[in-house]
Amino acid sequence: MITAYILVQTESGKGASVGKEVAAITQVRSADVVTGPYDVIALADAENIEELGRRVLAKVQAVDGVTRTLTCPAIHF
Repeated sequence: MITAYILVQTESGKGASVGKEVAAITQVRSADVVTGPYDVIALADAENIEELGRRVLAKVQAVDGVTRTLTCPAIHF
């Protein structure tokens, strides 16, 4: 199981709508609208890195208003 934080930049004024759409994606545990260099931070789970890319990131990047993403897989020691 992989857990990842997905940092999302949006078009101006679209943070709230992007946050709602990202939160509705099945494998996204939570999506919070934040301030700073990113507009939304999502927490997602996937079985492996390939699934994370295909089933989660592809959907996040397809949300209207998303301009850029940065994915940070969590490391569990």
